[in-house]
Amino acid sequence: MSVAFTKEGDSEASAADLPDRPISPHPNFVTREGMAALDEALAAARAAYALAQAGDNIGADRTAMARATRDLRYYVARRGNAKLVEPEGGDGVIRFGSRVTLEQDDGVRRSYRIVGEDEADPARGSVSYVSPIAQALMGKAVGDEAQVAGRQIEIVAVD
Repeated sequence: MSVAFTKEGDSEASAADLPDRPISPHPNFVTREGMAALDEALAAARAAYALAQAGDNIGADRTAMARATRDLRYYVARRGNAKLVEPEGGDGVIRFGSRVTLEQDDGVRRSYRIVGEDEADPARGSVSYVSPIAQALMGKAVGDEAQVAGRQIEIVAVD
């Protein structure tokens, strides 16, 4: 069908029908920093929703309203089921919240902190507790080895 026979609002209407952001089936464990980040994201989502609602012509910017509504639903759900997990420490065993330094079989060292799913950012040194690397490391201690992505790694520090 030619574009000439479609309504102008059709593309905006379809853009406004945004799917919900997926909610993980795993428990929503968070660190103290993760809880603060969820609180900030929820406040920003509430502000964006209020701004979209206050607009003079909600119909003219349905995409902004749909995005704000979707994000608000997501952050209300994530904050509502967030479980703060305080790191246990002192015994050198890897748990949620631990910072782990690993040495690969080629001598390269990397450090990661095991955090909640919403907090994870491998480029910044944090991995989700449900990630394969975290799963391979949980319960291990300094000197232990693990197989991750086909590579042998040794745990050289746990904070």
